Amino acid sequence: MRNFHEPRRSPVFAMGGMAATSHPLASEAALSTLKQGGNAADAAVSAALVQCVVEPQMVGIGGDCFALVSEPDGRIYGLNSSGRAPAAADAERLRASGMTEIGNSSAHSVTVPGAVRGFETLVDRFGRHGLDAALVRAIGLASGGFPISPRVAWDWARSEGLDGHPGAVRHLLIDGKPPVAGQIVAFPELAESLQAIAEGGSARFYEGEIAEDIVATLAADGGVMTLDDMAAAKADWVDPISRTYRGLEVVELPPNGQGAIALLMLGILERFDFTGMDPAGPERFHLHMEAARAAYAVRDACLADPDYMQIEPTGLFDDDLAGRIAAQIDPKARNAALGSAMPGGSDTIYLTVADGEGRIVSLIASLFANFGSRIVTEKTGIVLHNRGSSFNLTPGHPNEYAPGKRPLHTIIPAMARQDGETVCGFGVMGGQYQAAGHAHAIANLVDFGMDPQAALDAPRMFIDGDRLSAEQTVSVETRTRLEGMGHEVVISDVPIGGGQIIWRDRKSGCYIA
Repeated sequence: MRNFHEPRRSPVFAMGGMAATSHPLASEAALSTLKQGGNAADAAVSAALVQCVVEPQMVGIGGDCFALVSEPDGRIYGLNSSGRAPAAADAERLRASGMTEIGNSSAHSVTVPGAVRGFETLVDRFGRHGLDAALVRAIGLASGGFPISPRVAWDWARSEGLDGHPGAVRHLLIDGKPPVAGQIVAFPELAESLQAIAEGGSARFYEGEIAEDIVATLAADGGVMTLDDMAAAKADWVDPISRTYRGLEVVELPPNGQGAIALLMLGILERFDFTGMDPAGPERFHLHMEAARAAYAVRDACLADPDYMQIEPTGLFDDDLAGRIAAQIDPKARNAALGSAMPGGSDTIYLTVADGEGRIVSLIASLFANFGSRIVTEKTGIVLHNRGSSFNLTPGHPNEYAPGKRPLHTIIPAMARQDGETVCGFGVMGGQYQAAGHAHAIANLVDFGMDPQAALDAPRMFIDGDRLSAEQTVSVETRTRLEGMGHEVVISDVPIGGGQIIWRDRKSGCYIA
């Protein structure tokens, strides 16, 4: 239990339904949907669509989404609605032009946006109200306006390059400047696009005027996406993957997302005893970051669209691999041979919703970088993501840019089960950090006995090349002692990643969020 002398947050307890999101208007939309007879699937999609309006730096209908759905009978279903590269994608042509990587603001970084197809697919199978009902609140906010929240304003002010694309200037700047906290903002063109989707379903996004506007906007920037690419967009139901961590089964989606890397980290960490450790102390962070460096090296070498991977997805987190990595970790000193990774950002939304029937939805959606590619359609007001920047341009790499291929994806929803019963929907935000963040949150719950709120409020750290990047809440003593173990530690200039958790108490049936 937290110290009530400190101005922190307590977990929320409720019966009959719960929503945990990163924006109050999204939580309001989810709870309103539940009260109107919708279930967790309807509520989750309604909340996500609201966030596509009120958190435009993080998420939009020009991005991707993934979800896990646990039905009341305990069965868990996985949805992959990440987009594919255009049929004309050509890595060799990009290399010949001098490119060694796909830049964040390149038209080639825009894969076919998968979110709209995913939202529709989710409510069509598991919801009660349909996509049109899920869009009502988002349309109202986009047309009527809403106040900019402090975190959104902070992110918006830090966004660079918004003045470099005419669509971004038109839709994302006011008199050439980002809006400030409390300022009322509306997106009338986006509202019209959302209304069209409400009237005609996802086909109105992937065919017709909206698709034409997306294709023309990208073509003007050198992109190769076609109307056929848009029309071929498909959300896929996939079988989740899982492993147990000290008796708790953690459930993730298979590649092209990095859920398998979260499971690999947990497999490594399970071989160490955290009893008596300070959860924000150097010994704990050292072990977690060593495990992360090794696990992310595996990710960067092997993880891709599963149709192109050279090993089975379960091979990414099997006991043999986890054991071999754990054997290389010295609990007292950094092993320079374990690898490194890119720093994280937080340009993603994650939410989880539970209903009174016991159904839980874990959903994540993203534009990837802040405002994605920063390419915005002028007519329809859609911010296009830059997920294709995760492709590799190394010839023969499993994640090499190629036609119809899904890139390595960072965003991952998750769940947890006890004795085959789903007890938790959870996820974190923060780009590359997310696999490490899942392991961090689960260890906080399991190893350190934290409640869901404390598990998410605890200080975070991640790998940044050969350095460790720490949030400001990591103590000076911890950072100093980590340096004594051979780490270089720097302070991150942004929060490394928040998250949401809903836990269901198996005895009382109470939800804790």
